Amino acid sequence: MTGPDLVTVGETMVVLTPADATPLDHADGLAVGVGGAETNVAGYLARLGHHAVWAGRVGDDPFGRLVVRHVAGTGVDVTAVLVDPDAPTGLYAKDPAPGGTRVHYYRAGSAASRLDRTVLDDPRLTGARVLHLSGITAALSGNCRALVEHAVTRRPLAGALVSFDVNHRPGLWPAALAAPVLHRLADRADLVFVGLDEARTLWGVDTPDDVRRLLPGPDTVVVKDAAVAATALPRQGPATVVPAVPVTVVEPVGAGDAFAAGYLAALLRDLDPTSRLRWGHLLAAHALRVTGDTAPVPAAERLAELAALPAERWTTLDLTEETPDART
Repeated sequence: MTGPDLVTVGETMVVLTPADATPLDHADGLAVGVGGAETNVAGYLARLGHHAVWAGRVGDDPFGRLVVRHVAGTGVDVTAVLVDPDAPTGLYAKDPAPGGTRVHYYRAGSAASRLDRTVLDDPRLTGARVLHLSGITAALSGNCRALVEHAVTRRPLAGALVSFDVNHRPGLWPAALAAPVLHRLADRADLVFVGLDEARTLWGVDTPDDVRRLLPGPDTVVVKDAAVAATALPRQGPATVVPAVPVTVVEPVGAGDAFAAGYLAALLRDLDPTSRLRWGHLLAAHALRVTGDTAPVPAAERLAELAALPAERWTTLDLTEETPDART
């Protein structure tokens, strides 16, 4: 029996969003949704045909049941999710504003903050090809930080490639506190995703090459420079640079998760570095065009077709006419 393609660990919460981009303090109603970096990634992978498992923790409450039902609805395997009878499910609220959307978290003492390293002992995770983690989990509590440390150092899922998205959230911990922890965790992973802007904030670096020198440990470091390009820097050999797809941004939340999912989907298909970055850009572009944390997923065949375009056509690609798969 083969293991899952992807295992991911982290918190997923209920999301409250004002209708019509109204500021939170003027909203008459809130839409209820679900969001979490790790399950965003897992959901994309599941909808692209991969066996993706979320090992999380929710409260024994209506919000927890909502979260599990929603994540399962994206095709993610939720059989490893723990239900905590003594702690609530976390939630966050989006506050749209002309200068950008702010996010208010209500997750202190949540069930997910009580996750620990034993979550990775579940036999249902054995044989996983990829274990995907993020810096968000490390910020939730001391035992969550120890969980991530355990995952990247002790490698409890033998044979799994360890993927780590730095994903610094200033609202959870300031850069001065987060910087050394996230550096240590990232440098022990096999594959790292980091935005150039957050690398600059955390570590004072200015270029993808600077990031690579700062993180000598991973096999590959992927540096995302927003609307400019993404660069994959292997430990040995030349870097691969792929320009971003031009897109009109509706909301940036979730684009990084979509990029990681696209890259990992291509990696699981053993595609070349350029294709991996292009799959990442394509899913990120779709995420940027919607208000939710995740976007409809193009068919894998269409992603492969677009990723194979000649370089001159890639830089002028227009996604406005694309009609992704309706599954969300």
